Amino acid sequence: MTVAHEEAVIDAAAVDAIFAEARTANAFTGEVTDDQARAIYELTKFGPTAFNSQPLRVTYVRSEQARSQLVETLSAGNRAKTASAPLVAVLSYDTAWQEQWDNFLPGYNAPKAMYDSAPELAATTGNNNAHLQAGYFILAVRSLGFAAGPMTGADFSAIDAAFFPAGDQKSFLVVNIGQPGPDAWGEAKPKFAYDDVVRTV
Repeated sequence: MTVAHEEAVIDAAAVDAIFAEARTANAFTGEVTDDQARAIYELTKFGPTAFNSQPLRVTYVRSEQARSQLVETLSAGNRAKTASAPLVAVLSYDTAWQEQWDNFLPGYNAPKAMYDSAPELAATTGNNNAHLQAGYFILAVRSLGFAAGPMTGADFSAIDAAFFPAGDQKSFLVVNIGQPGPDAWGEAKPKFAYDDVVRTV
């Protein structure tokens, strides 16, 4: 039992499932239903983002053809596990996320002009907040009892060409999802201690 377990408002089993005992899996088995895939997003959406912007977009890859296209874009070490994972998600951000302003922050759209006039700022904001949501996505996967295998070893330009040819989304992460398969992980890797990374000023 750690101070995190003692201070948490959720029970120790949930702390372990979502944080303390959760691991990045490299082999998968089982099934992820459409309802479970929906539930992952329904939890993800509640995490905070700048202006409630929610720029993350999720593409679940289920068909054989789409899976084959995706696998070809991945680094060699990621291909086999992605080909066999029960479900794979491509995470991207909406390149015109600010155009949804009246939907995600109705009644207060004054800041939109700032992003409309600064495309680089809009892209950075969309990218940063989608990465923030990716963290929520992984925790949502874990909270449903699945393992997540997030990967950046991919040619994201090729993924964009295959899945988002209109340029309306930019991909940045591929996530394998399922129950951990045989030999899903090796020894646990060390994590930095509180005193190594935290200071109070």
